[in-house]
Amino acid sequence: MSVRRCLRWPDPRLRRAAESVTAVTPEVLGIWADMIDTMEAMPGVGLAAPQIGVMLRLAVVDASDTRGQAVRMANPVILHASAQLREHDEASPNLPGVSARISRPRAVTVQFLNADGALEERDFVGLWATSVQHQIDHLAGRMYFDRLGRVKRDMLLRRARKGA
Repeated sequence: MSVRRCLRWPDPRLRRAAESVTAVTPEVLGIWADMIDTMEAMPGVGLAAPQIGVMLRLAVVDASDTRGQAVRMANPVILHASAQLREHDEASPNLPGVSARISRPRAVTVQFLNADGALEERDFVGLWATSVQHQIDHLAGRMYFDRLGRVKRDMLLRRARKGA
């Protein structure tokens, strides 16, 4: 398919909640294919459709060592999150040049429509869980830095502006 351009912060679309997907159509499959190509080109471990300006609740995640294991998700919802947290340095192609250490649940159970259009429930652990949560935040119009305190968030955004 093709690599798409990622929106640059502070594009207002990055702050809007995405629309639910009613069915997995050929158009949705094409968007997912472009998202995987875009994620691989970054390179990254996940991508949400709003990051490329598509305002649909679509996400892809591939935190495998070998790559080529991307999970395609439509309308993902976290059903359960572990009490145990995991810290990880998170970043976004929408705000290049900066990152922050974010604490999220180590494991999550997520329900979503898969590439076959079937409702699926899957457990994600470690980097997979971190990436899935990061993408679900994007689908809700949130960025990873929203999980920081005000002082750290302001410092990160100032650094990003200087680098732009």
